[in-house]
Amino acid sequence: MSQQKYINEKAMRMSDFRIFIGGSAGSIEPITTILSSLPADFNVIITLVIHSSSGTKTSMVEAIASNCALTVIEVTDKEIAKANTIYIAPGGYHLYIENKNSYSLSLDKKEHFSRPAIDLLFTSASEVFGKYCIAILLSGASEDGTEGLLNIKHHGGLTIAQSPESSKVDIMPKNAIDNGAATKVLSPIGISRLLLEYNKRKE
Repeated sequence: MSQQKYINEKAMRMSDFRIFIGGSAGSIEPITTILSSLPADFNVIITLVIHSSSGTKTSMVEAIASNCALTVIEVTDKEIAKANTIYIAPGGYHLYIENKNSYSLSLDKKEHFSRPAIDLLFTSASEVFGKYCIAILLSGASEDGTEGLLNIKHHGGLTIAQSPESSKVDIMPKNAIDNGAATKVLSPIGISRLLLEYNKRKE
């Protein structure tokens, strides 16, 4: 089933979907570009993992919130997800989708030298939401995110990689593209336009 077809299925509204974003080095600018374009009534839960160490979180939340119409918060363990909200993984913790309504945090070993790791978020999302996932992998300097994108793609979700030419550090999105994990390859502006286009179909 094509991505275009599943978005258009009558039983599916944009609000049924969940958006997951992963980024590392060079990802703050594209994250800001994408999230700042979304309206306050963008009725979708967005979950974000950025490679970071513990203690870097507050400034990251503030930086994103200052350019975004949606509520931006740091995830706490067992947090109940609400629409019109962006949830950011705290530095030093892995973030998992526990069930359709809540998150869980973990101090398990680092993956790809990172905690939080993008693969773990994306993979847990694929298991809970399946084809209702929209996953976006942005600029970064590791191979994190590819396996998670492949799992989401396998479950029928939409997977997007930032175009290497628009990435400050293209290793992460390029690895995903080279391994066939990305359904679409877009610039940050292209990603914004796609999300806004899909959002028009929410009714």
